[in-house]
Amino acid sequence: MKLLLFDFRESEKEFFERNSFCDFDINFKEESLSEKTRLGEEELDNTVAISVYRSSILTEKVLKRFKNLRVIATRSYGFSHIDLEYCMKNRIAVLNIEQYGEMAVAEYAMGLIIALTRKIKPAVLDILEHKVNPKKYEGELLNKKTIGIIGCGKVGKKIAQISKLFGMNSFVSSYKELPKLDVECNVVPFDTLLRESDIIALHMPFTTETYQIIGREEFEKMKKGVYIINTSSVELIDLQALLENIELGKVKGAGLDILESDYTTGKVKDVGNETMSTKLNQKVTEKLLSSPNVIITPHIAYNTVDTIDYVLETTMNNLRDFLKGINSNRVC
Repeated sequence: MKLLLFDFRESEKEFFERNSFCDFDINFKEESLSEKTRLGEEELDNTVAISVYRSSILTEKVLKRFKNLRVIATRSYGFSHIDLEYCMKNRIAVLNIEQYGEMAVAEYAMGLIIALTRKIKPAVLDILEHKVNPKKYEGELLNKKTIGIIGCGKVGKKIAQISKLFGMNSFVSSYKELPKLDVECNVVPFDTLLRESDIIALHMPFTTETYQIIGREEFEKMKKGVYIINTSSVELIDLQALLENIELGKVKGAGLDILESDYTTGKVKDVGNETMSTKLNQKVTEKLLSSPNVIITPHIAYNTVDTIDYVLETTMNNLRDFLKGINSNRVC
């Protein structure tokens, strides 16, 4: 099987050096796949499989160029960067990674919480400018905080477990039921979580139902001085509303690890009947970046050696299963 593997990273080389995939003819490409990507005629005619991260944007125009494409393996849980409707019409299978990096993401989210509540960003920036103002860095103890976790899958549950070790109270508003969830934290109505949480952390997938689940109305219900953490998807928060509430002082700080593909592409996405222009988000993001109480990182919460190996191993196993007629982690 001829496989084009896009978004190839330096950190992935060791995995392929350690493992042999003789049943695949792999061509590694560091660039993302998009409408601007230049490919040879032989690649377009003979490629059967493609593997990408979310930084690749697989529109109908991109996919139509491939004459014999049968399967797309995204090295991510999310698949909103792939035109599923086109794939279904043309019998192109789409495979994803159902769960990965739960502990890595949970640890990273707690790291963002600590960095915000202990004012680490302004302290580091001041040190670089050779100035110190201890009053400016006065932080807050976590054992007096309530964390509200929106979505309690495997990542959300680990956040609840970790926060308990810090002596924090935890609320959960979950879109799916988990056994023994009440043992880890208090399941509450969504509005209760918004009103009573000191820290709100989003750990749920992006769907048409969860698009901007945190918007102007939700910010109005929150207490003054709340912290917002999002390691999931940029589409879950109305960034303009977030910026406004930070400027007003309603939101005391935000940790966002969500802008890998959307911040760099300038692409316009259709979400249900709504359209989100990421060009607008870029302007908002520039203002958020300049805020001392906002931390933005490029979707790296999962990014550990162990997690990358797991993602690659699962991706290649998904493709091997597809060859055998087994639909492992098949989206469509």
